[in-house]
Parts: sequence; structure tokens; C-alpha cells
Amino acid sequence: MDVKKRKATVPWMMMVMFFLVFSANFPGCFSAASQQSNKKKSTHPKAGNGFGSSVLFPVTGNVYPLGYYSISLTIGHPPKVFEFDIDTGSDLTWVQCDAPCTGCTKPVDQLYKPEKHILVRCEHPSCGAVHYPESPRCETPDDQCDFEVDYVDHGSVLGVVVTDFFSLRLMNGSLIRPHLTFGCAYDLKIPGPYPPPSTAGVLGLGNGKASILSQLQSFDLTRNILGHCLSGKDGGFLFLGDDLIPSGIGWMPMSADSKHYLSSPAELLYGGKPTGIKDLKVVFDSGSSYTYFCFQVYEAVLDLLRRGLKGKPLDTVRDKALPICWKGMKPFKSVHDVKSYFSTLTLSFTNTRNIQLQLQPEAYLIVTEHGNACLGILNGTEAGLEDFNIIGGLK
Repeated sequence: MDVKKRKATVPWMMMVMFFLVFSANFPGCFSAASQQSNKKKSTHPKAGNGFGSSVLFPVTGNVYPLGYYSISLTIGHPPKVFEFDIDTGSDLTWVQCDAPCTGCTKPVDQLYKPEKHILVRCEHPSCGAVHYPESPRCETPDDQCDFEVDYVDHGSVLGVVVTDFFSLRLMNGSLIRPHLTFGCAYDLKIPGPYPPPSTAGVLGLGNGKASILSQLQSFDLTRNILGHCLSGKDGGFLFLGDDLIPSGIGWMPMSADSKHYLSSPAELLYGGKPTGIKDLKVVFDSGSSYTYFCFQVYEAVLDLLRRGLKGKPLDTVRDKALPICWKGMKPFKSVHDVKSYFSTLTLSFTNTRNIQLQLQPEAYLIVTEHGNACLGILNGTEAGLEDFNIIGGLK
């Protein structure tokens, strides 16, 4: 199907809260819940009374060398499986689409093929949710709803908003097929020098109404809670709903004024000692492979690490993987070989008692193919993030 190709813009969101869960027993796990509510009746099936259940997805991927985590989703009728990069830093889910497509990385037979009747019109509330807080730029209410996402790496995705069946297996065993809104991307611009992920699109799990999580909650199919546990080696799992919330957790309030999962202020500790860095707010973004601190915080962290490494058998080395790397007497095989030379970075959230996020060395270091240990914390200001601080997938 050919669609009318025209530009409309939504604010950039990086490639992912009102509440956050930290559990000392579940390293690498992240959970969040939104306070959005929706009182309208649902025409979608659910199991029993109230909310349906939870959806559990196996996750594949890693921070290094792949640089992303992904899940598979089944869309359309007849159903077709697509692989999506999971991203808590953006709302809109989009898939490469044969409309036809410019810049798509998948062969034509692996693209989503839209039908004309599934196009979302500008007057539909779903179009407004995609463009919020701005309004759709349309000549008439009956125009198709277009979208464009600009990323901080200067890449962009242009397409049209559509709605189609998603086949989801709930943990109670029932199969649901809700009509969900997402993006049919027909124009991709991917800057170098790194190759794009092998995925067909991005699963937006952000805090806005356009996210898949918010849509499922609005239909009373799952509760507005998401979580993911990512292995330090490969894979993990992602869940939507509240059936898998671990015990022994603490809930932390987050900013209600942000579409991102933005924390309350925190103090940064290193090795359990104060660093002098306070009132630090961070965004939790699984779509970002690494953690980014603004220039001042980044430089302070580098200084702490370098002072802590004085007298240790590590030397700085150049490695194409990341800007800051060290080598030992012999190549490292894993982070466990080098973690004893580093200390834990801790975010102690000042507005909530006894809530801390501890980033142990294995949460901010990688070992490259050359056997070097590299810092998975980058200069966010240099990357174009201004004053944003982002906790990425490496955690």
C-alpha cells in the first residue's frame, strides 16, 4: 500500500517513571509503574474481572558487542513475527514498513505490509497521543497521522501511524489480540559509523499515552507496570503487568512532569563515600546501551576512578570500543577479572528513605574482544544530551 509521504514531527526521544523498583536480590532488574488511569470500558477480552494478567517476553541481546536488547512480537492478520529493540526512553513503537520503504535495513519480505484501512487519522485521539505535548500538523481532520522521530545521534525515522492486531500470550494462559497503535516507518536515516541493529523496529515502553504499556493498561488488559531483568552476559526477560514483581522491594516516586522515567534527586557516592555531587536526576533508558552523565558529573566520576586506580596494575590503553579503557598484565577474560580494582557507584535518593541504586563495577564496565576493561559511562554533554543523565542498559 502506498501512503502519502509527508512530514510531521514529534519531540526527539533517545533510544528505555512514576515509580521505580530496586531489589538487592535482583541485580540488573528494573521495574516501573505509571499513575495514568482510564475509566472507559474496554471492548477487549480479559481474564476474569478487572485486569487480565501479565505478559512475559524472553529478551535476547547484550550491551557488548551487540549494543541492544530485543524481543519478538507478532503483529497483523495473518500474524507475522518482528524483532524489536526494547526502549524505555521513547513512547512510540514502530516497525520497518513496506509502504514502500527508503533506508530500511530488512529485506522486503521481512517488512510489515500495511493495509489502507488500518491508517490512523489526524482526528483520532491516538494521533494526539503520539504527538503530545504538541498537536498533529494536518490540513484536514481526515488526513493520515504522520510521525517523525529524531534521535540524538542524528538518525531519524519517518512514517505513518497505524493500528493492527498484536498477538499476546498472557501468563494465565489466555491469548489476547488487542488492536494497538504503532508507527509504520517508511523512511529511515541511519548515521555511521556503526551498523544499525538487526531488529525490525523499536518497542516504545516510555511513560506517554502512545506507549504499548499505556495502551494495554487503558484496555484493562494489564496493570501499568513494566519490568526487565537483563543478564550481565546475554538476554533476560521483560514483563508487562504486576504478576512478577519481586518481593523485598522499595518503591520510589518519580517525576510526574516528564514523559521519561525521571528520578527524584540523588546524591552520588563512590565506595560508599560522598563525592560532593548532589541533586542529581537520572533518566532510566533501556534503549541506551551505556550510561551518560553530563560533563561536570562525568569528569568528577573519571577523577574518582583514576584516583582509586593509583598503584593498581592497570594502564590506560586505546580501544575502539569505548573512549576510556585499561589493560592489565594479561588480557581480561571477563569483568570479574578486573572488578576488584574498582568500587561501587551509588545513587542515594534523597527524597525517599533507604532507597539506593548501586552500580557495582560489573554494571559500568565491559571487557572488549581485545581483553581490555572499558568504562561504560560516557560524556552525555559531548553526545548532545545537554544536562541529561541517563542510566542505560549496561546497569
